[in-house]
Amino acid sequence: MADPKGFLKVTERELPKRRPVPVRIMDWKEVYEPGDSAQLRRQAGRCMDCGVPFCHQGCPLGNLIPEWNDLMWRGEGRAAIERLHATNNFPEFTGRLCPAPCESACVLGINQPAVTIKQVEVSIIDQAFGSGWVQPQPPGRLTGKTVAVVGSGPAGLAAAQQLTRAGHTVAVFERDDRIGGLLRYGIPDFKMEKRHLDQRLAQMTAEGTRFRAGVDIGTDIGWDELRSRYDAVVVATGAMVPRDLPVPGRDLPGVHFAMEYLVQGNRAAAGDPVFDQISAEGKHVVVLGGGDTGADCIGTAHRQGALSVTNLAIGRQPGEARSAGQPWPMHPTLFEMQSAHEEGGTREYLVSTVEFLANDAGELRAVRVAETEFVDGRRVPKSGTEREIPADLVLLALGFTGPETETIQPQLELGVTDRGALARDAQYATEQPGVFIAGDAGRGQSLIVWAIAEGRAAAAAVDRYLEGDTRLPSPIPATARAFSV
Repeated sequence: MADPKGFLKVTERELPKRRPVPVRIMDWKEVYEPGDSAQLRRQAGRCMDCGVPFCHQGCPLGNLIPEWNDLMWRGEGRAAIERLHATNNFPEFTGRLCPAPCESACVLGINQPAVTIKQVEVSIIDQAFGSGWVQPQPPGRLTGKTVAVVGSGPAGLAAAQQLTRAGHTVAVFERDDRIGGLLRYGIPDFKMEKRHLDQRLAQMTAEGTRFRAGVDIGTDIGWDELRSRYDAVVVATGAMVPRDLPVPGRDLPGVHFAMEYLVQGNRAAAGDPVFDQISAEGKHVVVLGGGDTGADCIGTAHRQGALSVTNLAIGRQPGEARSAGQPWPMHPTLFEMQSAHEEGGTREYLVSTVEFLANDAGELRAVRVAETEFVDGRRVPKSGTEREIPADLVLLALGFTGPETETIQPQLELGVTDRGALARDAQYATEQPGVFIAGDAGRGQSLIVWAIAEGRAAAAAVDRYLEGDTRLPSPIPATARAFSV
């Protein structure tokens, strides 16, 4: 184990400092300053190597957390990345973007701040890339079988890398002009710079994975045609249908879905020309929704020069400690201060949106809201509490309802669950032979760590379908912890 007395000697949780707010909102670089190796070893040394490491249960990937904590404490970075890559294809993504349910399940977290597992993880992979330890792993032989992966987000990329290494010829199709899905255009650079994605894609290309950007399956190539061309198809298109807010004034100019805004912001940050860009510059911005997507909108608005940013949530403010209904080792819903929230603006809870208001020119001028009250378990606006909040731009960050099914359902005759996801069995297989579903397309909106875990598990199922057996690891069955996030 790591330092046997580490958790007794070091009781404080330490993380790298974030760059000063006035500095970081002037650029799109990641908010954290470079880490301190001594601090990292102290934190890794707090891991107790528990008899029953509940962090394994908390992590859908089953990451071998005590093992690589120990190796990092000992300064054996190369061995640490080998143990980390044994269960996680992309720790540079999860180490930056995952909400770390492993830390919620950390045994030390029962009576002390949890081990900084996520920070140790990202430090391991950053050191590995910096030291040249991450090299392509092309297959030793080719099977002659072909697989199409549709969608290049974390689930699709994980499935593709696993299947390529198993010897199959894999093509990844992406309708956007660049590979990466939400990793490319949904996540702002201040959370994850795109160089991390590009260096991983370079490794995958060298391994033999083929990427086809700018191809919209269902339109440019029919789903049935794709199925006939390839021995197997993995659908990893995500759950990209946004949840709307049907209130008066919804169609006013200036009311937009969050992803429409974030995609344009990411394109502009990459140096691409964006015509008629939705920008927060010089505007009063209201963001509806208190989750990660809402926080991404807040941080983007600050960097674009918004006059004000107001974040509204319809529900109650989460507590700062676990509730009785979310005991350890569950991943609790807690009040979170993300980096974007530190940068300015206001956050309000128990606020229901009643109407979007226009000025005489037909332009958005305000949002009419009211206090939220609970009636028969429903959240409704409380009569007599209405007020107006000035707004030139409103961003709807209310989550997603499921995958887009307009072309895939009629062309492949796939089933849809009552939650709006594409139907599959416990082995990720659909009713159509050779067609598999991975990630949010079959699970519904979830976490990046679940997407990677399902991509790996679906790859094992595909390999078994093609070869009759598989040596690829399968972290989880599709039905396991189906509603856990």
